[in-house]
Amino acid sequence: MNAQEIIQQLQTLDAQNPGAWPRWVRIAAVILTGVVLFVAGIWFVIRPVYEQVQTAKTQEQTLFQELDTKQKKVAAIDAYREQLKEMERQFGDMLKQLPSRAEVANLLNDISQKRVEASLEEELFQPTGEVPKEFYAAIPNKIVVVGDYHEMGNFVSAVAALPRIVTIEDVEIKGAAGNSRNAPVVGPTTLRMTATAQTYRYLDDEEIEAAKPKKPAGRRR
Repeated sequence: MNAQEIIQQLQTLDAQNPGAWPRWVRIAAVILTGVVLFVAGIWFVIRPVYEQVQTAKTQEQTLFQELDTKQKKVAAIDAYREQLKEMERQFGDMLKQLPSRAEVANLLNDISQKRVEASLEEELFQPTGEVPKEFYAAIPNKIVVVGDYHEMGNFVSAVAALPRIVTIEDVEIKGAAGNSRNAPVVGPTTLRMTATAQTYRYLDDEEIEAAKPKKPAGRRR
């Protein structure tokens, strides 16, 4: 049977009457159906395995990404440690700039000395009490001084240059209304500055412990 005869027989097949098909066509149809059923059966069996493989690949990719992220973090640990050491060093340097309780009086005297050196007249220098913080205490001092603009600038600059931390806050400058330096007449450039010179001191271990909130005592039965 040549190819042309095969094509003619296939064209004349009656789909409603498979029994009338030539023998070789029926055999081929059975074989083809078996192959389709076999492939379908194989797919039905391997599909769950295939899905598991795809899920495992996705999980593997996620794990590789997590591993890469963790490796980068591990590689950065040394840099973080160096940064922590530097922060601790800077904190220690800042802490050294805070006077102890015994040094506060000398620091207040230094502020007054800078006022004298700037040729300012002092009308008020009044400590207003410590304000405890976590590991230090703020010590605000209300000051009122009289002089000209340049003298006040020299005073503020000199205070800022002190080796201990002192800040000038809440500054208010107005024209002086009254005699300055016991002079009978106040000059047109004479000013009065009201401000808060705030310094700080570190708390010792006992003071820090005492400042911690106390736990309430348990109820007695």
